Amino acid sequence: MAWNNGYIHIDQEKLFKEIMTHWTSAYIHSNNIRIHYTRTGGNKPPVILLHGLMTSGLCWTLLARALENEYDVIMPDSRGHGLSDVPETGYQYADLANDVVGLIRSLKLKAPVLIGHSMGGMTAAVVASLNPTLLSRVILADPSFISPALQLEVYQSDVASQHKKILSWSLKEVMADASKRHPTRPAALIEIFSHARLQTSMQAFEVLRPPNPDFRELIQSITVPGLLLYGDRGVVSADIAKELEGLNPGLLTAAVPNAGHSLHMDQPEHFARLVKDFLSC
Repeated sequence: MAWNNGYIHIDQEKLFKEIMTHWTSAYIHSNNIRIHYTRTGGNKPPVILLHGLMTSGLCWTLLARALENEYDVIMPDSRGHGLSDVPETGYQYADLANDVVGLIRSLKLKAPVLIGHSMGGMTAAVVASLNPTLLSRVILADPSFISPALQLEVYQSDVASQHKKILSWSLKEVMADASKRHPTRPAALIEIFSHARLQTSMQAFEVLRPPNPDFRELIQSITVPGLLLYGDRGVVSADIAKELEGLNPGLLTAAVPNAGHSLHMDQPEHFARLVKDFLSC
């Protein structure tokens, strides 16, 4: 069963003039580390947004602003990212999932929705698989569902060494490079992502060490309603999405046209509408 609908308009430039004027920034302690999070607040149903590698909770700002009138949006920084602690070890998906469970319990969140992109999508799938009673729904945005061969290829690539090089750059240099690669994104959004890149530790790249959890087994074991979103130039292909839909009758899938791996950034209005429609049905 495919899931598709219309759009929600987001005035990005106006959004960033008012960004975070009433959001809170705080920490919880979980698994012997401090985890930082940003929260929109209010007595509303909770939604947790899990970011990908080399980003941070605030990189979900566009979606958070689209949801905050109806939901209490919580945006944690994964360990080794943003303002969270950087332990020497503990960067496998089981560790990241345990951190999310600790966040839910520390904040006493009642049946939150979990939304994750890339690394955060795989983490969300692990949480939903192992702790179904904690969640109400889960949304996976182009999660890192890749074959063992590709896992090894990514791990042996120069992605970590390139990041190490970038860590020696200034914020201005990182922003200039990002602007060249994403010329249509607002400057304020470029700045958020550039800060997040410079806040990403080298330890965080241990999440790339194979093996990843078996994503087919994860999807089969998820019992809460789920939505898988994928782009036409991303990690999850249409064929894989169709296969996963067949493995779990409670999983909806939807393609986001003209989008790559960062589908929530490439098509923010369409992405936000799909999320809101799924949460309201």
